[in-house]
Amino acid sequence: MPDLDGELRFDAASLATAASDFGGLIRQEPAAVLRPGSPEDVATMVRYCRERGLQVAARGQGHSTYGQAQVPSGVVIDLGALDSVEVREDAAVAVVQAGARWSALVRACLGKGLTPPAFTDYLELSVGGTLSAGGLGGQIGRHGTQVANVLELQVVTGEGELTTCSPTARPDLFRAALGGLGQCAIITRAALRLVPAPRSVRFYTLMYPSVAALTAQQERLIREARFDYLIGQVLRTPDGWAYMLEAAAYDATAADDTRLTDDLGALSAEAQDIGYFDFLNRLAPLVKEFEAMGEWQRPHPWYDSLLPASSVHQVVTRTLDGLEAEALGRSAVILLYPVLTAKCTTPLPVMPDGELVYLFSLLKTASEDAHPAEEMVAANRRQYDVTVEAGGRWYPIGSVPLTRDDWARHFGPFWDEFAAARRRYDPDGVLTPGQRIF
Repeated sequence: MPDLDGELRFDAASLATAASDFGGLIRQEPAAVLRPGSPEDVATMVRYCRERGLQVAARGQGHSTYGQAQVPSGVVIDLGALDSVEVREDAAVAVVQAGARWSALVRACLGKGLTPPAFTDYLELSVGGTLSAGGLGGQIGRHGTQVANVLELQVVTGEGELTTCSPTARPDLFRAALGGLGQCAIITRAALRLVPAPRSVRFYTLMYPSVAALTAQQERLIREARFDYLIGQVLRTPDGWAYMLEAAAYDATAADDTRLTDDLGALSAEAQDIGYFDFLNRLAPLVKEFEAMGEWQRPHPWYDSLLPASSVHQVVTRTLDGLEAEALGRSAVILLYPVLTAKCTTPLPVMPDGELVYLFSLLKTASEDAHPAEEMVAANRRQYDVTVEAGGRWYPIGSVPLTRDDWARHFGPFWDEFAAARRRYDPDGVLTPGQRIF
């Protein structure tokens, strides 16, 4: 074996952990798990595996839902061991290793009065993991995706080269690595743009009677940039579906309520003041509740899509009309919120045509009284076909079986560039086979 700063593990517990993920749908045991002591270890192991015809997958917090970070009889690289965070206050930049969690990064930044501008709603994900997918969240109307706020990457290519890339240095690799699902390189470090951190948040929840009423206000608000954060949820109630808009204004107070919400025509509205970190981390109590219920440990056949504004009403209404409670599970979350494509300044994740699109997510849990997980996955495939027919795209973090032709259609005009980058930087197909793209 090569000399390493970290360690290569073969014990049953390490292999079992790497063989599973949050989705709980696919289980593939690797031959070994690398706990790297340095980015150089990652490069060394990729070269070692390439020479021997083995495949490699990087794993952050194991939050994949369909075996994306698994590799049968290969090597899983546990990036959680690479978790250093450096906040360069004078330059408003954070240099963070890929295994660090966003919660650790934001705590380090807040100590300097700074913050990353964009987050997903769950902070216990790894930086490298979300940057490999794209990173969508409620701040997209102001700051774009998480990948749109990356200044530079350190990566290991499929040839085992440790290198840096940016918009001006090896830009083809930079474009293919951000949101590239680990197909051309493993992200080991990122330099992220920072902005001044707010002190507090005024958080609003407003209820609407229909998809049309919700999306009309969302479209208006994201174009106005009235709020710093804007998402929507669809809730099942005894009387049918309800539609909730969640919005946040940083450093606002109750004195701003009239200006911010009185003209929004909501059925009801509530507001609360909350600290900035508690706002970003507000899913933590809900996750603990799901863990106590046993729901967090059950399979999660998630489905995430991006729909053009022109078809969102039809697709969402049709989907909700055909949904039974058993098709979602007890702890399911349904998201529906707007995305301005002009704010998504990287080619990945792929967006539908149009200046305004909507994220529509069915975050299912295979609860004890729900349909079997396999049926949920099959339903996801049917939903994918509906999405594509409507001009939409899949946001590729969920559980959908796709063919190579599906993937080529998904990447659209970027497919040729992406495939060329794969051939250039991973010519032997060493990296991340669990995505099933190539």
